[in-house]
Amino acid sequence: MRYLPINKSFFIQNRDAFSSRLKKGGIAVFLSHDIYPTNADGTFPFRQNNDLFYLSGIDQEDSALVLFPDASEEKHKIILFIKETNEHIAIWEGAKLSKAEARELSGIETIYWEKDFEKIIHPLFLEAQSISLNANEHGRAEKSVQTKEDRFTMFVKQHYPLHPIERSSPVLHELRTLKTSAEIEQVSRACKITGDAFQRVLKFMKPGVYEFEIEAEIIHEFIRQRSSGPAYVSIIASGKDACVLHYVANDKQCADGELVLMDFGSAYGNYASDLTRTIPVNGKFTPRQRDVYSSVLHILKESTKLLHPGNTFEAYQTAVVRLVEEELIKLHLLDREEVNKQDPQQPLYRKYFMHGISHFLGLDVHDVGNRKGEMKAGMLLTCEPGIYIKEEGIGIRLENDILITPQGPKNLMEFIPIEIEEIEALMRS
Repeated sequence: MRYLPINKSFFIQNRDAFSSRLKKGGIAVFLSHDIYPTNADGTFPFRQNNDLFYLSGIDQEDSALVLFPDASEEKHKIILFIKETNEHIAIWEGAKLSKAEARELSGIETIYWEKDFEKIIHPLFLEAQSISLNANEHGRAEKSVQTKEDRFTMFVKQHYPLHPIERSSPVLHELRTLKTSAEIEQVSRACKITGDAFQRVLKFMKPGVYEFEIEAEIIHEFIRQRSSGPAYVSIIASGKDACVLHYVANDKQCADGELVLMDFGSAYGNYASDLTRTIPVNGKFTPRQRDVYSSVLHILKESTKLLHPGNTFEAYQTAVVRLVEEELIKLHLLDREEVNKQDPQQPLYRKYFMHGISHFLGLDVHDVGNRKGEMKAGMLLTCEPGIYIKEEGIGIRLENDILITPQGPKNLMEFIPIEIEEIEALMRS
């Protein structure tokens, strides 16, 4: 692996927390992701199942974790299955984890080869009172591909039809919502790499460069610093394409006088960072660009102050909407009288700010988390207001990664340039 591993105590703590929430006699199974095909004999790069990684630290395909706190045999309370290296694998791919290496990474003593999974799991299932299975239950997930977890769920229902089936996701979502110091360290490292990539872009940017050249500069800096690469597909959108929220073509030439909106973030140790900055291609904001940028930056600063323990997501969203409306009125994009009599179901601000203000961040860039109830210390969220004026070809979004602490919000990207004067000065240098 490129990244420096997290101490195994983190994964031991996570397993203990999850196991304590299992029903009496319950057993839980977690599986690695498949390696997905491209064409012919090609495959996409492997990406571990986040829940399996969170509980084990194992970042390898054909792995499985079994948690059975009430197992009759001590050695079967926690079991890890990993892929065994054979001569063919060793020659063509390189050796996989040994049992000793997997033990050091995970802190798990009982380790079997993955090929023995069904033989070992069968008597444990018969001993168990219920079976907890995992699935991708993210609210925005589009499940068009059958996963290894999906196939295993079908297998369990077919072969163990009388066992009650429990869901692991609700517990894991709750646990993963609150970040530990080990996780913040990983995200902070990812943010540092992302910030260095942005500084690199500031020196590189000039009229005539292509969006994909900017993307190449970013990825170069990511890989150079042990990142596995982008945490998500980078958005490098110049001119009017900055008003396309998920623009990823990245194939246009950046013209003098335009802005370029860059939404990108490195992944480090499977943890994501998520940054958005908007800068002038020629290094100097026009008066109108400065006005819109200043409005977005004001919304960002004021919205960040609202990310504190005890606030609710509903109150947060309401306050942000008021901030956005006020700035749009100042920019002469909305009329105050029309705002006062607008249809609450079709608010006028949505023409210029059509996405959410925040999402959870962690192992996923859109991480799991509960938006109901109050904000709590340990939650990690983005804050990303934007104003998009299609008719003027101006799209500006600014985004930082914010940790909620007992003392209030902590900006993990506070070292990354964002002020107009700062950006213009760095682009001149």
